[in-house]
Amino acid sequence: MTPEELKGLVRTVPDFPHTGIMFRDITTLISHPLGLAATVRHLADRARELGAEAIAGMEARGFIFGAAVAVELQLGFVPVRKPGKLPVEVLGIDYHLEYGTDRLEIDPGAIAHGQTVVIVDDLIATGGTALAAAQLLRQAGATVDDALFVIDLPDLGGAVRLREAGVDVTALMEFEGD
Repeated sequence: MTPEELKGLVRTVPDFPHTGIMFRDITTLISHPLGLAATVRHLADRARELGAEAIAGMEARGFIFGAAVAVELQLGFVPVRKPGKLPVEVLGIDYHLEYGTDRLEIDPGAIAHGQTVVIVDDLIATGGTALAAAQLLRQAGATVDDALFVIDLPDLGGAVRLREAGVDVTALMEFEGD
């Protein structure tokens, strides 16, 4: 399936979670066997071209696509977790959200120094989580030059922010608006 055909599998839910927001729901994409498989193949092909040595994904939907891409490429997967989920000493980073702060953590032993890690997630909006993940992975010694997304919401500027931080962005599809 082409990226344009995959875009047709993403459900748009108006006014969720707030009035005026057009929520892009991937549930309909990941529940479609051929759509899910094609999405993973597209992302894996790009990660292979980029020389990925490991794949990282942010909790929770980045786990779906990131782990599948890692399996497709026979690479390790680095989970970027919400706080308090890892049973070992972690590296963590606090970052700002539109209305507050959040935190991400990783097991630093999951990354070899200098390892080329490609970030994979379902959606890039404002870029705050992806920027924090890239910063955290770099702090652990990874080389992070690329991030792959199923969906980009370009009006929210996240891809631009990532590029300004030295992380190239590839998305399979774009949706205008919030």
